[in-house]
Amino acid sequence: MTENRTKKNTRKTGEEPEVPVWDRVLLARAQERPTALDYIQRLCTQFIEVHGDRSYRDDPSIVGGFAVFEGKSVAVVGHQKGKNFKDRMTRNFGMPHPEGYRKALRVMRLAERFSMPILTFVDTPGAYPGIEAEERGQVEAVARNIMEMFEIRVPILVFVVGEGGSGGALAIGVGDRVYMLENAVYSVISPEACAAILWDNAGRASEAAERLRMTASDLRNLGIIDGILPEAPGGIQKDASPTLSAMKALITEQLERLSALPTDELLSLRQKKFENMVAYRENSMVHFPVAQNASP
Repeated sequence: MTENRTKKNTRKTGEEPEVPVWDRVLLARAQERPTALDYIQRLCTQFIEVHGDRSYRDDPSIVGGFAVFEGKSVAVVGHQKGKNFKDRMTRNFGMPHPEGYRKALRVMRLAERFSMPILTFVDTPGAYPGIEAEERGQVEAVARNIMEMFEIRVPILVFVVGEGGSGGALAIGVGDRVYMLENAVYSVISPEACAAILWDNAGRASEAAERLRMTASDLRNLGIIDGILPEAPGGIQKDASPTLSAMKALITEQLERLSALPTDELLSLRQKKFENMVAYRENSMVHFPVAQNASP
């Protein structure tokens, strides 16, 4: 794990130059990157997948269930993009419907009942924005997950392993520790959508990516994440072993630390962690005076 620092990274003479932000976006989106199921299968054993939200249907864009990690029972939840075009169509390119988030919450609440820590793997462009998703309560499902994850009384570790897009990512991204892979990205909006809104030109996505401060190093410096997991040159898809070894050691260490905390302290620290992010934004806001003749 890369050391957590508050100051901006500097490179020494002779080191490889920093990877451009847009190149990291492309690496985060690469079809060959491991999916949530890959991480679950490589890190855990005896995985039993849970299907359906007990209300509408199963959503293959979210996978979740129970497994054994280093001899300890855990719950696992993640976005699942798929490995090829047909699979990605089936998985809706990792963009969940409301029932996917409700399935994820079902798994997490079961984990709480049986005192199992939770591991989540974030990799989505965002929650599915289609009309049918809105009709079934997409906004409510995302908001409920965020709210209830603050109340789940077991340790939660979050790993952003590819794209972390908007509330669709945060709906399984509230945790006691949040980590990113070196070439993952995490932002309130995609670069294309940001460019389309700001400049009416999605072709300026690379410029938007630079301004969004969405890379792992940016977010660590801002205090949004707790650390960075290194990747092999060219991305984790070139060689996953070093990243998986670091991830396994990190999970073992953090579960031991978090499991030792009294439950009330665990929840209090989780809440303060995210409150501190909001305080940063509030302190940096510009307040505009209200015109005297403005309506109340």
